[in-house]
Amino acid sequence: MVVEEINEALPLLSLNHVSLLVRSVWTSVQFYEDVLGFCLIKRPSSFNFHGAWLFNYGIGIHLLENESIDEYDAMNEPRPINPKDNHISFQCTDVGIVKRRLEAMGMRYATAVVEEGGIQVDQVFFHDPDGYMIEICNCDNLPVLPISSPCPLKPSYGNYYKKMAASKCELMEIVMMKRLSRDMMNFSF
Repeated sequence: MVVEEINEALPLLSLNHVSLLVRSVWTSVQFYEDVLGFCLIKRPSSFNFHGAWLFNYGIGIHLLENESIDEYDAMNEPRPINPKDNHISFQCTDVGIVKRRLEAMGMRYATAVVEEGGIQVDQVFFHDPDGYMIEICNCDNLPVLPISSPCPLKPSYGNYYKKMAASKCELMEIVMMKRLSRDMMNFSF
């Protein structure tokens, strides 16, 4: 192995999925479909355990049934909503709509606001049926600023490109051209 290869970052592309142990696959599937808008997708038939795969927003959620989860009983003893707890975060376009929808569904939630240099990020935290913390935010309001240099960040296609594009089609064209340019620069002979 060449020394340069050891010092290089792994050839990662993106987060593929999050895997969660759940008491009831079907209760959790219903939650992730109804509350977060995920879609149930086919999973490999070679699995010999009960589970389900969901997908949307470029990320998968894999649910693995384990009826003996006993850390907290989400039905009888609601876990405190603590924004500093482990959580999965989803980017959204309108935090107000998220709060109104959670209220209409009778779901408990907590909010927080992060401010940096006059930029504000609104956060909403709540639990899934097994007590896993979910965050919904407009976190892409904050720029991603590397602390160390060089830091080979992969490009993100958040609000910056959305503001440049007049329509969703135009946004896709911008993203596709940026990816093509990046791929062409990374091409080696």
